[in-house]
Amino acid sequence: MSAARYTKSRKLIMTDRYAVIGNPVAHSQSPMIHAEFARATGEAIRYEKLFAELGRFREVVEGFIAEGGRGLNVTLPFKGEAYRMSDEVTERARAAEAVNTLTFRDGKVYGDNTDGIGLVRDIVQAMDVQLAGKNVLVLGAGGAVRGVLEPLLEEKPASLTIANRTLIKAEALVHHFAPWGVCQATGYGELAGRAFDVIINATSTSLHNELPPIPAGLFNARSLAYDMVYSKGLTPFLRRAQSENAGMLADGLGMLVEQAAESFFIWRGKRPDTRKVTHMLRELLA
Repeated sequence: MSAARYTKSRKLIMTDRYAVIGNPVAHSQSPMIHAEFARATGEAIRYEKLFAELGRFREVVEGFIAEGGRGLNVTLPFKGEAYRMSDEVTERARAAEAVNTLTFRDGKVYGDNTDGIGLVRDIVQAMDVQLAGKNVLVLGAGGAVRGVLEPLLEEKPASLTIANRTLIKAEALVHHFAPWGVCQATGYGELAGRAFDVIINATSTSLHNELPPIPAGLFNARSLAYDMVYSKGLTPFLRRAQSENAGMLADGLGMLVEQAAESFFIWRGKRPDTRKVTHMLRELLA
């Protein structure tokens, strides 16, 4: 049953409960983002942060459902567990084998993954950079890459290359995603002398103020350099791209907002305007 509160006029207002679940979760911007979406669309929801100890994810989720929870955003390290807990999943969640959006309805758990569509919408719609027919390079072969490859392939790039320090991991992704499209795997050293239109850093290096071991000269005036990590200033990856005169620089803040907007649409059936919220978060980081 939905949560409820009374206004001063004693009129009953029903509010549906949502949350972001993770470990850690205190840093999450999701409550602010969804509060802005709700305000803009006139939806009455309550959105909070939900911490789960390792090994207790299912228990915490089941407790949330029992208390009337309608949906959850899932962050690290629980996306794989959310996938396995789902009764039904979307094609993009099946491709990623990970879920970041849970919906509870009719006694079932529905799983989706909005990370990749968030990335694509930020690039294609917010930045007006088309991926169709472009040569795309994705750095890394971890969970962040698994979450975005299917939506990237849906855009029909001319080529999609996965580069990773451990080549066998990139090759495993190429094999796994073969039903959804053609990818190529390569090591970082083999990137020297190659040209790409879009270069996406999906490694965790920027979180540690480090740079993936990419060769010099990878960027040019036609390149979009996109780091899926966002920060107050330029990440090491974006600083390298800037030093090599990349045509466009972007971090993952827009992706964060766009993937949240897709979750909001799944839950509420309304697609909020993301530009205001992205600008608001950017000002907070300044």
